[in-house]
Amino acid sequence: MERIQQALEQFKQSKNTLRRKESVPPTDTESIPHPLVYTQTKAVELSASDLAARRVLQGSNGGPFEEAYKILRTQILHRLREQHWNVIGVTSPGRQEGKTLVAVNLSISMAMEANHTVILVDGNLRSPRVHELLGLENRGLADFLLENIPISDLLIHPQIDRLVVMPAGGPLRNSVESLTLSKMTSLVEEMKHRYASRVVVFDLPPLLDTADVIGFAPQLDAVLLVVEEGRTTEQDVTRALSILDGKVPMLGTVLNKAGKYSGGVSA
Repeated sequence: MERIQQALEQFKQSKNTLRRKESVPPTDTESIPHPLVYTQTKAVELSASDLAARRVLQGSNGGPFEEAYKILRTQILHRLREQHWNVIGVTSPGRQEGKTLVAVNLSISMAMEANHTVILVDGNLRSPRVHELLGLENRGLADFLLENIPISDLLIHPQIDRLVVMPAGGPLRNSVESLTLSKMTSLVEEMKHRYASRVVVFDLPPLLDTADVIGFAPQLDAVLLVVEEGRTTEQDVTRALSILDGKVPMLGTVLNKAGKYSGGVSA
């Protein structure tokens, strides 16, 4: 594991001047009513016991990993404010390294911070999992892109204040082609600029399995890379960082299942 951390540190040191992208800064706290009232977005009550079994945070109800995600949230929000970013992708080198759980819990944690609203989009059109973790129907992004279903019919408010979720729909074989449609570009622009206080989080496929992340990279302000202790190899980290190099800025890395807390995170 020390080799993985060394590879990450070397990459950070050599790429500390990554290009910046212009976007609307997510810092306008005046536009956020407290609490928010969702009149058009479908509200769904989640099962607390199912969320706990899947290690998903439950708003402000606490839990063994809440503080770890608060630390990660704070670090990421500081970087977003500094760079005027608000659209991020969460990915990993390979499969089953915990990236979807990190994307979901990070989104919930950020929504708990009163100065932001969050929309979590499952962009893993080939192998969607956000709906499974939250216990939602799998209608979403693919239905909008290919079936012209209105966005308003696909967004879900999981009764966590300031959080809205769009599942992936699908699965689709031609996922990268769908993510690079002009319709998708327009959707991201709408999400990005509609509210200055909004953070958009895309759960994306693994970097080394498909071309989806690279195809979608121009729509992102930055990427968060999730690696798993005991699973991710040094070679996979090096390959993943090489793929991202020069295409999209790195927000940082998350070491999933770090230390003695199974399912924990370390930024």
